[in-house]
Amino acid sequence: MFKLLVVWVLNAVALMAVTYLVPGIHVANFKAALVAALVIGLVNVLIKPLLVLLTLPITLLTLGLFILVINGLLFWAVGNYLQGFSVSSILIGVIGALAYSVISGVLSAIVVDGKD
Repeated sequence: MFKLLVVWVLNAVALMAVTYLVPGIHVANFKAALVAALVIGLVNVLIKPLLVLLTLPITLLTLGLFILVINGLLFWAVGNYLQGFSVSSILIGVIGALAYSVISGVLSAIVVDGKD
């Protein structure tokens, strides 16, 4: 349970870092980043598998690159849904989702995986 909380906080830190790296993504404060990280995680667990399944033919045709579009679309949708977190366009969402996944993966590898 503690590991899950640590990963959640690290994802919020990664989201705050993305706001500095990608223009067009704004987070009001750390509390908004915590909520946004939680919602992004829930969307990735609940909605993303359904979208990947529905778009499987185009994903296969593009050799998996369409999943980047799905990630960006979901990132942008969460930004439009939540107050305190905004993403200006779907293209910015794709770039932000890529940066978010890289930063959160690196932070998790350093902090969480390094303690095992």
